[in-house]
Amino acid sequence: MNRATKGRGAIGNESGRFEALGRESVDDGWDSADDDLPRLKTTLGVDQSRSVISFNQSPDLPFDRSINPYRGCEHGCIYCYARPSHAYLGLSPGLDFESRLFYKPDAPETLRRELAGPRYRCAPIMLGANTDAYQPVERRLAVTRGIIEVLADCDHPFRIITKSSLVERDLDLLAPMAERGLCAVAVSITSLDTAITRRMEPRASAPARRLLTVQRLAAAGVPVEVPVAPVIPVLTDGELETILERARDAGATDSWYTLIRLPREVADLFKVWLQEHFPLKAEHVLNRIRDSRGGRDYESGFGTRMRGRGTYADLLERRFQLAYRRLGFPGNAELDTACFRAPAAATPQLTLF
Repeated sequence: MNRATKGRGAIGNESGRFEALGRESVDDGWDSADDDLPRLKTTLGVDQSRSVISFNQSPDLPFDRSINPYRGCEHGCIYCYARPSHAYLGLSPGLDFESRLFYKPDAPETLRRELAGPRYRCAPIMLGANTDAYQPVERRLAVTRGIIEVLADCDHPFRIITKSSLVERDLDLLAPMAERGLCAVAVSITSLDTAITRRMEPRASAPARRLLTVQRLAAAGVPVEVPVAPVIPVLTDGELETILERARDAGATDSWYTLIRLPREVADLFKVWLQEHFPLKAEHVLNRIRDSRGGRDYESGFGTRMRGRGTYADLLERRFQLAYRRLGFPGNAELDTACFRAPAAATPQLTLF
C-alpha cells in the first residue's frame, strides 16, 4: 500500500501514462505494509539533449525562452506542474520525478554555442521555469552557476525563479549583473506554515529561510519578486495577504500569483496526498479547485489556466490586486537586452579583426 515517505512529496510511484503496464503496492497479508522500507535515494543520470534553450509561444508567460538544467526536481513539491514530463522518460511522475534526476553537464558549453549562433536574437532567459535550477544537487554539480557564468560573460539578461536559498551562493555574479539591469530573481512562497510546507514541498527551503533570501538579495541590489505560487484553495489561500506583507517587508519589489494547476498525473497524485495529510479538508479543497476550473480538476486553455475562472477566481484576483496596491509594490523594470555580446564561435579559423 502507498504511504508517505519521509522527505518526499508524492505518496506513490504509479506508472506514467505511456506505459503499457502499471504497478501498485499491496498488502500481502504478512504485515509487509508496516515493514520499514529502505530510504529512497536520489539517483542522477545524464541528460543527452543537444540544445539547452527551450522556446515557447505561450501568451500566459512573460518570457519566450527558458533553461532547465535539470529534469525532475528533488524539492518534491506535490503540486508541481512539471511532474507529467517524467512520463516521457518512461518514469513515474510520482516518486521517480523527485528521486530519479537528470542533469546537463555540458549545459554551459551548449549554451555558449547557441548564443554564438548567427540567427540568435537576444531576449531575457528564464532559469528554472520547469524544474528548480537550485535544487539540492546543484550544490555539488554547479550546472546553474556555469550557465550564469556564460550569461555574465556575454551580458545576456536573465531571470531566475526558485524556492531555494542556494541562490545566495551566486550573489557574486548576480549583484554586478543586477547593477547593470541584466538580472532579477523570483523567490516563490506558497505558505508560511511549516506544518504544511514540510509535507507539501519537503526539500525546498523553509518559508522563513526564503524570506531571508529575499532580504539578502534585495540588500545586494538584486531586484526580487515573490510569486505566491501556487495558491491552494482552503489550504493556503487565507495566507495571501500575509505572504505579500512579509515579502514587501523583506524587500521584494514585485509579486504575482497563480492558482494551483493539476495537469494529467498531478491531479491523482495531489488527491492521494490530500487524503493522506489533510483528509478533513480534501473534498473542500478539490471542490473549490473545480469551481474555478469549469467543474473539472484542470483546464489547459490559455488565459485561464494560470488564474482560473468563476466567482472564487475573481475574488482571489481582487484580493491580490488590493493587497498589491496597498503595500506599494513598485514593480521591476524590464531587463536590458542592448548590452548583449555574442560569444565567439568555437572554430579553428582566426577572426579578421
